[in-house]
Amino acid sequence: MAFIVAMVMSAFGKRIIAEEIFLDSLPQAFEGFRILFITDIHRRRLPQALLTSLKGPVDAVFLGGDMTEKNNPLNRLLSNMALVTSIAPTYAVHGNHDYNANTSVVDNIIRGSGAVLLMDENVAIERAGALLWLTGVNFSMNRGETSYPPLPPLAAVANACRIILVHDPLWLSQRSSVPADLILAGHTHGGQVVLPFFGQRHVDAFYQEYSAGWFTLPKGDESQAFAKLLISRGFGTARLPLRFRSPAEIHVLTLRTNSSTQKGEFQSQ
Repeated sequence: MAFIVAMVMSAFGKRIIAEEIFLDSLPQAFEGFRILFITDIHRRRLPQALLTSLKGPVDAVFLGGDMTEKNNPLNRLLSNMALVTSIAPTYAVHGNHDYNANTSVVDNIIRGSGAVLLMDENVAIERAGALLWLTGVNFSMNRGETSYPPLPPLAAVANACRIILVHDPLWLSQRSSVPADLILAGHTHGGQVVLPFFGQRHVDAFYQEYSAGWFTLPKGDESQAFAKLLISRGFGTARLPLRFRSPAEIHVLTLRTNSSTQKGEFQSQ
């Protein structure tokens, strides 16, 4: 019983992980730019008091899909979207559970909140005359190994700093190159319930290696540079509200240029 209680408590945790991300091509104008990254909310209600306190320090909110799920009350999605869009400009991509819900109604709520829903699109975020490019990869209903379309090009943009927001990191498995500086993903829940000795019992071998946390990937172009990948464990749960050795998490990411010597003011909670 104590073990089950501990798993439920882990599933309903409200941990914020605050980290600094150093990017080679980040424009100086975006030094200290803060992103609130939340993915896999599912049926949970976002913590209003905790997130409202981030209004001001946070410059943008990125939602990595599964903002709701089938039979989740629509007023919960309405409330969650109203909260995040009150904090900062919000950008979102679909997850598989968003498609299992009433997609047209879900999309109307997302767009009606003022959030930008990216479906294989680029958007430029401007700050002091400089641009940071965000590409939103739409979830593939065919599970994504081969059915994702090519990334939308950044036409005539030299030395652009690009962030890719994608729900399922499996998208990476069929790519020969990763034309981005930072990729943010979710979907895996970090295994959600990770038992000793058994590890993470995912169907696809890809998730055995890429389950949760930070990874470094070669861009695969002539630059011989590397991209950073974050796979979040997410905030909600699939099926049962249980977690073990994979706690719920929300991220505050502070972007830094490589010339920066500053330290962030946030601490993980």
